[in-house]
Amino acid sequence: QVQLVESGGGLVQAGGSLRLSCAASGRTFSSSAMAWFRQAPGKEREFVAAIRRSSLSTSYADSVKGRFTISRDNAKNTVYLQMNSLKPEDTAVYNCAAGNAPSSWYNDYDYWGQGTQVTVSS
Repeated sequence: QVQLVESGGGLVQAGGSLRLSCAASGRTFSSSAMAWFRQAPGKEREFVAAIRRSSLSTSYADSVKGRFTISRDNAKNTVYLQMNSLKPEDTAVYNCAAGNAPSSWYNDYDYWGQGTQVTVSS
């Protein structure tokens, strides 16, 4: 089992920045691939970013590439999502997820956090 708790969401103006954190406990964090997904009202869950165990490889959705950065600190059992140049269309509930390998497919992840709301005003 692994427990994930997100934090750092909030209300920000377009063009602003936020940093999301996801604290993990339980199963060995450093052996897990981690990812962020998001879901806006009335829309399907959408892949945002993923990172390998070793942090040597990351992947991003085209919609956030160049604006968002995923990183992890295995000593702190935490994964981060730095979000810059935020747009109103980034408004969603953001969830972190843990799995065996990085993937953009949500079914490949075994554990999920409860989510944190990000709202970007225009």
